[in-house]
Amino acid sequence: MQAISVIFKNNLAPADAEIMYRHTEKQLEFEGFDLPFSGQLSSDNRWVRLAKMIPWHQFEDEYCATLSKKGQGPPAFSVRMALAALIIKERLGLSDEECVEQIRENPYLQLFCGLKEFSDKAPFHPTMYVHFRKRFPADVLHRINEAIVEKAVKKSANDGNDKPSGGGRSNEKPSNKGKLLMDATCAPADITYPTDLKLLNAAREKTEKIIDVLHQSRGKGDKKPRTYRIKARKAYLAVAKSKKVSAGKLRKALRSQLGYLRRNLKSIGKLSRFVNLTVLSKKQYRDLLVISEVYRQQQLMYDQRSRRVDDRIVSISQPHVRPIKRGKAGSDTEFGAKLSVSMAGGFAFVDRTSWDNFNECQDLQAQVEAYKRRFGVYPESVHADRIYRTRENLRYCRKHGIRLSGPRLGRPPKMTPENAARLKAEIALARQDERERIPIEGKFGQAKRRYGINRIMMKLSSTSETAIALCFLVMNLERWLAAIFLCLFFKEHNPIHRLGIGSFCRTVTRYPAFHGAV
Repeated sequence: MQAISVIFKNNLAPADAEIMYRHTEKQLEFEGFDLPFSGQLSSDNRWVRLAKMIPWHQFEDEYCATLSKKGQGPPAFSVRMALAALIIKERLGLSDEECVEQIRENPYLQLFCGLKEFSDKAPFHPTMYVHFRKRFPADVLHRINEAIVEKAVKKSANDGNDKPSGGGRSNEKPSNKGKLLMDATCAPADITYPTDLKLLNAAREKTEKIIDVLHQSRGKGDKKPRTYRIKARKAYLAVAKSKKVSAGKLRKALRSQLGYLRRNLKSIGKLSRFVNLTVLSKKQYRDLLVISEVYRQQQLMYDQRSRRVDDRIVSISQPHVRPIKRGKAGSDTEFGAKLSVSMAGGFAFVDRTSWDNFNECQDLQAQVEAYKRRFGVYPESVHADRIYRTRENLRYCRKHGIRLSGPRLGRPPKMTPENAARLKAEIALARQDERERIPIEGKFGQAKRRYGINRIMMKLSSTSETAIALCFLVMNLERWLAAIFLCLFFKEHNPIHRLGIGSFCRTVTRYPAFHGAV
């Protein structure tokens, strides 16, 4: 197959270097992997099975579009190598350095990455993970996730256990089928718990370092602007180390830190007349812009005696993070991205990711339409919180023949002998609907306890969204992989010869012991 050259950033050299990319000829087969020692790999290994589940080359063109186009340098890593490296890291929960070492030592991981033979050399430098995450935006990972789920559903339908979603004659309107679960959660970012005083102190310290750089570049003989850094530090610690701080004492400390920060910003403005701000590093210049906005917001809240402001910045290093009011026990406010997630057949999809707070009930119609696009029919029922039961959503569900779980709107009717049976049936149905909604809560628990959703370690908004999308992609792979291994178990120890995805979901529901495997 003729090689096609596309340019992108260097893998082992600095990020601004340009190299070439060559499309892989064909997907690597299991039998083509060579070992330097006697023996062969097992075809039942989990990594071998995972490699067959993922449509590696379906999104190769989108991967190439994220690369540069200068036409210089050595060939780039393939889309399989980049995506496999991200999946291995997310699935094993390792650091970048440890993950590269595991790939170097494990032949199954090298096969999963697309290598043709075992090598004891590191396939790439650990810093390449930064570039891999940038080359797979969240929207691309969402499409890969849907492609994997579509492949799993088709495999289940071909096994003969579950009929295709849109069964029936072509001229007949397909009936509703399946259950759609939906809910929202927050993926907290890796930042310290923010307070106004702590944020102002961090901004002041960063401006002091910027003043040092600008004064040093100005030259000798010029008087350095005063910063009162020792006095400001002592004033901050006097309040920060106190067990109890009164409102008056806190307000006085805020006024003091605002004054020091105001002086530093004025000094930077004066120094910028003599020294170009290009002497600052990219990070320092970015911090300076963020600090200017932080000062404006904090001064506005101080003047108005308010505790809120639009687009409030709570972290200088991650200015995209916003406070998300959740009202949960133990975490009334979380700081990170809010996710709107839907779940069907055990597979989860991230339908919306936002760094600003939003009302998740607005996403119901879009999530139902996404279900129809994925499976060909509307769901039979939607299981969600009471917040989703708005009049608009109820009208939409009635229009498409969908039952929306939860109690009816308005005041509960008084129970009488005539309506007692009907009301008891409605109460029992509502309780059953709440039980049906438990799996999506368990999916959130799996994402936060087993994977990294509980603390996103990436610093950029784009790479953070990539990490979130990658987590749900890996969870869906685990779901499918567990179904395959459970199918093999029943095939060996049970007269059941075939077990599809639908049967697997029913088995997991019936036997809670399998929940840990999923």
